[in-house]
Amino acid sequence: MTTLLMIGTRKGLFLARSEDRASWDVAGPAFAMNAVYAVAVDTRRATPRLLVGADSEHWGPSVFHSDDLGGTWHETEGGALRFPEETGAALARAWQLQPASAAEPDVVYAGVEPAALFRSNDAGATFSLVEGLWDHPHRPQWQPGGGGLCLHTVVPHPTDPDRVLVAISASGVYRTADGGMSWEASNTGIAAWHNPDPYPEFGQCVHKVARHPDRPDEMFLQNHGGVYRSRDGGATWGEIQAGLPASFGFPIAAHPHTPGTAYVYPLVADAHRMPPDDACRIYRTTDAGDSWHPLSAGLPQERAYITVLRDALCTDDADPAGVYFGTRTGEVFGSADEGESWFELARYLPDVLTVRAAQVA
Repeated sequence: MTTLLMIGTRKGLFLARSEDRASWDVAGPAFAMNAVYAVAVDTRRATPRLLVGADSEHWGPSVFHSDDLGGTWHETEGGALRFPEETGAALARAWQLQPASAAEPDVVYAGVEPAALFRSNDAGATFSLVEGLWDHPHRPQWQPGGGGLCLHTVVPHPTDPDRVLVAISASGVYRTADGGMSWEASNTGIAAWHNPDPYPEFGQCVHKVARHPDRPDEMFLQNHGGVYRSRDGGATWGEIQAGLPASFGFPIAAHPHTPGTAYVYPLVADAHRMPPDDACRIYRTTDAGDSWHPLSAGLPQERAYITVLRDALCTDDADPAGVYFGTRTGEVFGSADEGESWFELARYLPDVLTVRAAQVA
């Protein structure tokens, strides 16, 4: 098997391949000078499909797909993602491309700006608006975060196609249990310190949510300030940042096999977006957030003013699991031993916006 790493940057897509997760071949950029905020490796069928959301300053945003691991790319005529004319909305960006569960091998979700969810029933060739969320009575009151009013996280349930969770900046978490017909805000326990009511029904600035595939009610959440855990599928949340050097950060990723294990990259604060002690460290929990431990072997530990964005940390599906992250200064780091040791996979890339990894034939 080959490990494929998709690296979306502010100036195009890079693809890294490795047979042993020690030596890597990095190729690109495809979609040069397009900002690539969303990528996905869909391995649910015999032929893997790569999906890319690329933003052209001239042509606007669009979704592309490849069925030959990036050899050729295809764009749906007229664009795969479009708001219905009656909404009066125009697509600003695709922030998330997320394959659904194995039970729905042709379903792919897209989270976009302005905040909306789209669903594809043809593996990402065309998408339609999920009207149940678009028509939610909270939507006129949603407010943008620093990156815009974006639906940046889509978390399908691994075995129940009707259950999907999304996160919107800066409006919080919403869930459906009926395939998208109706949605409820699910922010109980998550703080919104910028709000007069610090625990409102909605209005939280959630940065990322991850779900463990083998224990689907176990979820982890990185908020604008605070790290949280849910053990009831996102209905309620509790703080788990004790033991971390800071509670601010953007990404969070769950281990692909081991329940209770997750990874974060803390930053000092929203007004000081650098790692504590100017040292590059991923923190890992193996007990669902009851304790955290720094992972730094092979990472720069002095004068490392490194930021990792919300979608720029991921795991692969190998055993032992690989962990990867890209930085705003163009480095990509990887670990083939679940974070115990790290190597520099690439450097001098443009600003890394998103990374995704998978084992492909």
